[in-house]
Parts: sequence; C-alpha cells; structure tokens
Amino acid sequence: MSGKIHVIGAGLSGLSAAVWLLKAGRSVAVYEAAGHAGGRCRSYFDENLGRLIDNGNHLILSGNRAVYQFMDAIGTEDRLCGPERAEFEFVDLRDGARWTVRPGAGRVPWWILFKDRRVPGSRLIDYIRALGLAWANGEETVSGCLGKQGALFEKFWEPLAVSALNTHADEAAASLLWPVVGETFGRGEAACRPRIARKGLSDCFIEPSLNFLAKQSTHVRFGQRLRCFESTEDKITALHFSGDHVIELDRDDSVILAVPHGAAIKAAPWMQAPRGSRAIVNGHFLLSQALDHPRILGMVGGTCHWLFVRDDVASVTVSAADVLARDDPQEIATRMWDEIAQVMGLEGAPLPAYRIVKEKRATFAQTPEEVARRPGVRTIRPNLFLAGDWTDTGLPATIEGSLRSGRKAAETLLATATSP
Repeated sequence: MSGKIHVIGAGLSGLSAAVWLLKAGRSVAVYEAAGHAGGRCRSYFDENLGRLIDNGNHLILSGNRAVYQFMDAIGTEDRLCGPERAEFEFVDLRDGARWTVRPGAGRVPWWILFKDRRVPGSRLIDYIRALGLAWANGEETVSGCLGKQGALFEKFWEPLAVSALNTHADEAAASLLWPVVGETFGRGEAACRPRIARKGLSDCFIEPSLNFLAKQSTHVRFGQRLRCFESTEDKITALHFSGDHVIELDRDDSVILAVPHGAAIKAAPWMQAPRGSRAIVNGHFLLSQALDHPRILGMVGGTCHWLFVRDDVASVTVSAADVLARDDPQEIATRMWDEIAQVMGLEGAPLPAYRIVKEKRATFAQTPEEVARRPGVRTIRPNLFLAGDWTDTGLPATIEGSLRSGRKAAETLLATATSP
C-alpha cells in the first residue's frame, strides 16, 4: 500500500501516528471531531482563573521512553520539568504525616533496606511481595495480588494504582501495574523522576505536533466527526462524517482510527473494544502567591490523590471519580480546597477562584474484564488500523500508552505496505 493514510482523531495517539508516518515520507490526512486538537491532553485559557490551565493533570516519569522519543521528533525535549532526582513526597490527610520515597540508582532496589527512604511503617517483606505483580494473571486485581493490608499498600501501591489505572485497586487489573513499575521504578532512580509540562500540555505536545504537521503541508481538518465506515468484506472504501461529508478512499488508501473507545464502537460496532469507562475530576485553584518551582505531592486519606503546583495555580486530581463527578462543582471545590490548604499551610484561607473539570469518560475501565477486550492494531479490514490508549498497548491508559499506540499503528501500517 502506498496511497494516502487517513488518521481519524487528533488526540495524542492520532498525532503520534501522523508524526511518525510523515517522518517516514507518507502522505497523511488528519480529521478531528472537535474544534481543537489534543483530546484529554491539552491546555486552554480559563477566564475564572485568568490563567492557562491543562484540562487534566498528567504525571510523566523520566523512563517513559515513548514520551521522550515523540518529544525528540517534534523538538520539545526541554519542555518538561521536575526534581533533579526521583523523590515522591506524600502526606496523609488524616494525621498530617509526611514522607518521601527516594528510589535508588541501580536496578537492584537496595534503597528499600533503609527505613528513611521507604514508606513509613512498611516492612522489607512488603516490597518483596510486590514482585507478585510480575506474575499476575489476567484475572487478578491489584488488591487481590498485593493484599489490602499494610502501610505499603495503603500509602504507596493503592495511590499509584488508582492514579495510573484510573480504577480502584479492588477492581483494577494487576497485569497493567507491573509494566509501569518495570519500565520506571524497576530501572532505577534515573528512570522514575517525576515530570510535568513546564508551560502546559499544549505547549509541550499539541502545538509543536501541529506545527510539525504544517511544515509537512498537513493540516488537521477540524469539525469532522466520523459517523461510520463504508466497506466491502475486506476493505474500508469510504469515510462518512457528520454533515453528510463523505470521503471516498482510493484503492491503496489506509485508515488509522485514533478516537476514544466509545466513538470507535459507534463508528464500527462490529469491533471488539472495552465498553466501560471511569471518570477523573480535576480542580484548579488560583493561589495568592506563585511558587518558584513546580511541586508534585501525593495525598492519601482524603478526597484528592495528587497535587500539582505550577506558578500560582494549584491543581488536584481525583481518579476513579465516578461518584465524585456527580456532586456540585462548588461542593467539590470546597472539599478540594480544604485539603490543599491543609497540605500547603494555608488553613483559614478563603476559597479562591477555581475551575472544576469533570471528565466522566476519561479512560476505559481498566478492570481484568475490560482489559481482555482491548483490540490489537490490526482489524478484520486490512486497510483499517487502530490507535488509542484503549488498544492493547500492554500499558495503562496514559500519555505513554497513547503515544506508543500511535507509533505502533504507524509502524504496523508501514510494515504491511512493504510486505510482499
């Protein structure tokens, strides 16, 4: 196949696919249902705060190789920031206890032998038991694999699992947590340094991607919502978009479908894909004074899970937030601000300007049952390929998984095109 490649969806997975295809010299067209690119990974100016904020908070680790490969491709290697060494600061909202997890430099985790570097109250045997994640079968949950008892589970594994898998540990697939650990913490301190976008997700990923596409004379066609495919038994022959816009495909054209799993099912109901989803709620609050360096803090024992502070905006994330997402935004903001004020020493400060962002279908439900429904890149139509954090990347639904899926779709398509 040497025809045009139609990438449907301009989120991270679609942009990743388009970038790698263009770097390979292929002709690409990109379509996006919304009026902007980025999907869940973008920035926008919020009038309540008078600041540029990200629609969701995303923690990146220095061992996320797909992230760094993609940033190298679009020229944004210097747009992440974070501490010089891997340090994960936590606070227990119930009693105010604080601790910092400091992984060691080598692949062998000698650091767990030192009490001052591990989770308070945890025992050496607790860390050894965590190796069970490596052998978790497809039906095991995180809590079923690790056990729900003990300080290490409560103060490290559970918050890590909930944030990485956006699913409560009682139902989250254990098989997805081990790749996170193995590719970052398992490679030593240099691979697990926490990182956030220096100026925002759009500055780091989206705008440079669009600029890269534009330099290759490729522009995203916005407002193009895919309704369905037209196909024969063995090929996609046309794309039907909203507004009765139809694009007929040439014989050698191919399609990469890089939309959320719900939209993919609507366009191709014959496709196997995860069906359930989980919510994420983010809160952004304007501080009276800016910090001189970004701060990342894990929070346990309360409503909020992670606090990100950049300049004079404090943002908190609550994952697996289906219940919280039903509440009134002001009620959510008040609860969040009480916890932010507690951990930042701002007790008594009035509720400042804020923005609550509810993503009710933020990711697919990463339970064993839904993980088993993740499709691969190829489909029953030889010229249709899939990308997205809901496909079978072997990783949770994260930025790393999204970027990896886009590249895999591009590389699979290219390999198909060159095969005899």
